[in-house]
Amino acid sequence: SRGRKCLALQVGDGLFLPVPADRAKAILRVLAELYEGHGSIQENAIRFPDVRAGALADLELAFDSGEVALEVHGERTAIDRATRLAARPRDLERPPAHLRAELRPYQREGVAWLQHLRAEDVGGILADDMGLGKTLQTIAHLALEKEHGRLGRPALIVAPTSLVSNWVREIAKFAPHLQVCVLYGPDREKRWKELDGADVAITSYSILSRDEEHFEKTSFAAAILDEAQTIKNQSSRVHAAARKIDAEHRLCLTGTPVENHLGELWALIDFLNPGLLGDELHFGRFYRVPIEKLGDEERLAALRAVLAPYILRRLKRDVAKELPPKTEVQRPVELRGKQRELYESIRVAAHAEVRKLIKKKGLAASTVPILGALTKLRQLCCDPRLLRMDAASAVGESAKTEMFFDLLTRQLEGGHRVLVFSQFTSMLALLARGLVERRVPYSVLTGSTIDRGAAVEKFESGKASVFLISLKAGGTGLTLTSADVVIHYDPWWNPAVQAQATDRAYRIGQKKPVLAYNLFVAGSVEERILALQKKKSHVADAILGNGASTALTEDDLDVLFAPLGA
Repeated sequence: SRGRKCLALQVGDGLFLPVPADRAKAILRVLAELYEGHGSIQENAIRFPDVRAGALADLELAFDSGEVALEVHGERTAIDRATRLAARPRDLERPPAHLRAELRPYQREGVAWLQHLRAEDVGGILADDMGLGKTLQTIAHLALEKEHGRLGRPALIVAPTSLVSNWVREIAKFAPHLQVCVLYGPDREKRWKELDGADVAITSYSILSRDEEHFEKTSFAAAILDEAQTIKNQSSRVHAAARKIDAEHRLCLTGTPVENHLGELWALIDFLNPGLLGDELHFGRFYRVPIEKLGDEERLAALRAVLAPYILRRLKRDVAKELPPKTEVQRPVELRGKQRELYESIRVAAHAEVRKLIKKKGLAASTVPILGALTKLRQLCCDPRLLRMDAASAVGESAKTEMFFDLLTRQLEGGHRVLVFSQFTSMLALLARGLVERRVPYSVLTGSTIDRGAAVEKFESGKASVFLISLKAGGTGLTLTSADVVIHYDPWWNPAVQAQATDRAYRIGQKKPVLAYNLFVAGSVEERILALQKKKSHVADAILGNGASTALTEDDLDVLFAPLGA
């Protein structure tokens, strides 16, 4: 073995077999990892779980030198499965028949991969970048499961509270033939009795922990964790509750499988495929410490190889040619608790006052107080702190603010730069306070900003990763192509104004696809504004009374002041 370092392995009395050192190192690494993390020695054999059978395929490859071979006795089923797992499908044979969406090529590949995992009876992480359609790919996967008769029991989707309603809407939009049961809210006890007829059950992480006994007693076709980094702390109650779910198949959806350290990735894999990475102590000793503390590239490569069949991650730049230059995402928020109660009390009083005014003065003469009443409801949807009243200050929570910071955190972790628009400068001030608390550098532009150029330069130069902009002050005339994400915190009457604001990022010179989020409170005046926008293209003029042909009717006002969720 001239020019190559070798180890001499004794194979008999006075007989030695030269084995190239790099090959021996690969063999010993696999054997050591198997034994230390999973195995026990019984009758001169290392025993380990089926889920790590892929290591035998690694050993076969390492031994395949022409001089010596690894001989495997007995069943090769687990090894063959590991080989099949590594052969990732590149396209979907046939999309779901009843899916109301056209899947992009990379999404077809994603659905094929999800089907592949289920066929091989292993769990996996769909870790695509935000905005690439993890939700749609999952719905398509479930639609195929339904077509093939594999949803005899419902699939369980667990999501953050702020995303439960989004899942309900997206399934209704793309796969309305799937029967959905929402295990959330004060009446969920009654919903449990409706579970038998459902294809999909949707709940939140908080309810999963709270109703642990219910979930333990129920069998599901699949357990799908959205924003799965929620269970990253393996000692948390929610991780324990997730581990106890009885499901034939498990999936995790997250754009950030690792936020702080590799231990978080171990927690997800432990939920999906227990034993794949050994226990937490072994994982720390064999992978985490060498990689994080010592910068061991070989261990990093080894970990990647072990996990490759179980993680699918595509970034926007990887599939940019398949993406439209601009994507709009509607993101509903559910009001809850005291904020919901306050909205209803203000809505009832405001609607009664408006109807009294109209009866007394007529609709045309009541425009200003009507607009004031609607503005108060819009502010409450944004954050109760915008209302200067004792009842609002007692609420102490804002569902939309909570969702905003969840969304923003994920975008920043993905390396994105974000524009945030609101009509209310007081709302921007509250968001700025939250950014300071989270130590996120930001810039701000409102009508009171003296040096607009400095505010823009701070963001465009990279000194700030978030740019807070009031809709009226910065909705036009700016070029901010370093941003690739736009968040509209509250909907404005005129959709054209919002579109112009989005185009601050989507302009000539933008080399990345732009993702625009529209946040709105479900069932509230905000959602009804969006509905009116579709009905009346000039709804802004109608609200402000600047056009007889589009003026709001009393019926329109009844819609705007309707109860939450009506």
